[in-house]
Amino acid sequence: MASFTQLSSGNWRVQVRRKNRYMSETFRRRKDGEDWALDMERNIDRSGSPKPRAAVQAHTFGDIIDLHVEDMHEVGRPPRRSKAAVLEALKEALGTVKLSKLNRERLIEFGRKRAKEGAGPATLAIDFSFIRTVTTHAAAVHGIEVSAEEVRLARFAMKHLGLVGKSEERDRRPTEDELDELIEYFETNPR
Repeated sequence: MASFTQLSSGNWRVQVRRKNRYMSETFRRRKDGEDWALDMERNIDRSGSPKPRAAVQAHTFGDIIDLHVEDMHEVGRPPRRSKAAVLEALKEALGTVKLSKLNRERLIEFGRKRAKEGAGPATLAIDFSFIRTVTTHAAAVHGIEVSAEEVRLARFAMKHLGLVGKSEERDRRPTEDELDELIEYFETNPR
């Protein structure tokens, strides 16, 4: 039996739980949700493996980035500025790559290219972290066939090449002039 929840946006969240399977989708109209739920229940009864609507529509890495961001907005936790910027950059660099071509070799090529452009080990570590988050989300939540294991292997290879790692520790101290400017600013600021 499906459950229907109307969201604050007016859309309908439909959840189907059947034979230890769970899936959910969001629809503008309740009727569309009812049709989808009935179709998913029939698929589970027949073959045991439903294909959510999102899985059918996602063909590229950019598609699953969009799904991830959409789901984050839906649960009231939109990506903050830095994550949104990284996801947008990833979408620009890898967005057109078909999911079947998003393999270890393609990801290592992406990492090498980013390193040549000047991205440091910590930046690449963040990129690969978000790539893995997006692929894991797509597989776990939407049943999309994409391997987070390929991302893990690519990151491992990049680490051994010295292209992924921790940031370098900074030890710069403020100069006397910089300290004077700060003190002057705070002394004149009423807050």
